[in-house]
Amino acid sequence: MNTSVLARSGRFRARRVARGSVTEGAARAGLAARGVIYLLVGALALQVAFGDTKQQADRGGALAELSQKPFGAVLLWALGIGLAGMALWRLSEALFGSVGPDGRSARKRLLATVRFGFYVFVAYSVLSFAASRNQSGGGSSDRQSRDATAKVLEMPAGQWLVGAAGIAIVAAGGWIGVRAVLRKYRDKLRLGEMGPRTRQLVDVAGVAGGAARGLVFAAAGVFAVRAAIDYEPDRAKGLDDTLRTFADTPLGPWLLVCVAAGLVLFGVFSFAMARWRRV
Repeated sequence: MNTSVLARSGRFRARRVARGSVTEGAARAGLAARGVIYLLVGALALQVAFGDTKQQADRGGALAELSQKPFGAVLLWALGIGLAGMALWRLSEALFGSVGPDGRSARKRLLATVRFGFYVFVAYSVLSFAASRNQSGGGSSDRQSRDATAKVLEMPAGQWLVGAAGIAIVAAGGWIGVRAVLRKYRDKLRLGEMGPRTRQLVDVAGVAGGAARGLVFAAAGVFAVRAAIDYEPDRAKGLDDTLRTFADTPLGPWLLVCVAAGLVLFGVFSFAMARWRRV
């Protein structure tokens, strides 16, 4: 009897270790893939800031740029698989909980579920682009945003729905930025494995990158709220138009340069997370 119980316990531990290894690998691959996308989007935004108005500074533009590189098809498939790994990791967090004292709380599981749905969509779009070799990069984020806003506005209470979504995006942007400035990401990093110099560099990338990412989210949310108030879908903006708006401020293109550099830093920070995050 004891032998049977020990055998079952051993098999359970083996499955748990195997699942943990798979989940950890998927998480690190997904974080690295996210880093690649933010690096490319930031680099494209820098080109826009310095006068190259033909570039599309969003995920579609990043995919199109990557497809033109040597071994572009292989890189696109690797990127899509990495993002699918990110979705798998978020699903495991929704089902089994995440690291940290409150990792099994309902709030954390709900947040993981939302992230799972988001990364399923992103991974699908990247893999679809890799399979079809669609040189448009899966479509402009601006057109997708306007089309989605127009469809929702036609629904009953559509203005309220778009407005609520915009406010939620603004709140998410503020949450992202504040947490970055407060360096909340440190709670999830294996800081003991870093040297002092590495920790400083990660802090620079994490704070500046997270603040820039939060600002972009918040700005996109503001445009969605304006679209709801004015009942004009064209006021909604995707990532590309949102970034270009920064160049139209009194600060000129330099604000866009700062935001673009922040997105590049967030890409670097994502690589650091892929290396040192506790999963």
